[in-house]
Amino acid sequence: MTIKWVQQDPLVLNGEPFCYGSRLTVRQLLELRANGYDLTRILTDHPELRVLGIAAAFVYAAGDRQRYADFFEADGSLKGPGYSAAEAAGLPAQYRVPGIVIKPGVNAA
Repeated sequence: MTIKWVQQDPLVLNGEPFCYGSRLTVRQLLELRANGYDLTRILTDHPELRVLGIAAAFVYAAGDRQRYADFFEADGSLKGPGYSAAEAAGLPAQYRVPGIVIKPGVNAA
């Protein structure tokens, strides 16, 4: 079974894209990251989330930059701390995106 990590349903959360298995929207995850929450703190505060699901939400946001424009830096990276190279090492290649998932300036393994 393949999980769609970011889902959107007009009957759930007023159609706002959200993370599979939670009531946390992509926007809320971006707000946490922009406010300095790193992966460990997000997972501690929201144990229902998964490392892959959070990365998928960040990549989803990058695909809809107009909707999430407030969360991007001038250089195109997402605001706030991303994954370290070690945290991203186990992710599929499509989620190891420097500046979006991985902290800017950190090379993925």
